[in-house]
Amino acid sequence: MAQRFGGKHSPNTASAPAPEVIDERKVDAAGARANLLFVPPVILVFTSLNEGATGLAIGLVAAGLLTLGAWLLRDGLRATAAYEARKVARRPAVPRKIFAAVATGLGAGLASYATDPNLIAGGLYAVIAGALHITAFGIDPLKDKRMDGIDTFQQDRVARVVDEAEAYLRAMKDHIATLNDRPLDLRVTAFQTAARRMIRTVEEDPRDLTGARKFLGVYLMGARDASVKFVDVYKRNRDDAARADYEALLSDLEQNFAARTEKLLLDDRSDMDIEIKVLRDRLQREGL
Repeated sequence: MAQRFGGKHSPNTASAPAPEVIDERKVDAAGARANLLFVPPVILVFTSLNEGATGLAIGLVAAGLLTLGAWLLRDGLRATAAYEARKVARRPAVPRKIFAAVATGLGAGLASYATDPNLIAGGLYAVIAGALHITAFGIDPLKDKRMDGIDTFQQDRVARVVDEAEAYLRAMKDHIATLNDRPLDLRVTAFQTAARRMIRTVEEDPRDLTGARKFLGVYLMGARDASVKFVDVYKRNRDDAARADYEALLSDLEQNFAARTEKLLLDDRSDMDIEIKVLRDRLQREGL
């Protein structure tokens, strides 16, 4: 096996191995199917150009409805994917996929009416298009996802904190992405992996929220603010010292998040051991 050698004067030589970087890229939940729905409105606009003023107006409205449906569907699929990925989650505030089916049905009905001014036929096309849309993409989650044995108030608190934490992580990643720096993107992703591990731990046991709330709120907000300031500085003069300080901050955050998550897991195990011991003591007292 080939082995790389280098001394202190060799380029790209580090005194210690770099921390493992995890690339957490995910496939867009919207997918190609949803994006293809942006094509029919474009075709409809061009085919309506020779249909006269009335036909053009109806065609443009229909194309607008179809575009709205495609846009709502794309966001709805992403919201549903985020909902499915969590153990505790609130249903989407806006049923985007249902609204997308309605908009698509109305758009298809109007497109039909533009070429054949028959209300019955247009209505049938609208119903069929809406039904096919729901069959293909489903509807939005209509109820909150909760865990048995945990009160509703506590689960709502967890859902709010998780939503806030995910917003901080997205903002942080979006700002760093503007630098077009692949190694830095991966470094941020490694920290976010540690942060999301804590988020999943809290979702699995909302009782851990007390020990993690400062991390998922104050510290993530600080990480986001530091990322914004770093991007502003680094874009101006590519300051290597600023980059080193920022990467050191990410390392400290990652280590602290990982350590806190491990402590939460150990506390959960201790709680389980105590419950088992108490139950066994009761069984022994009952003579079982």
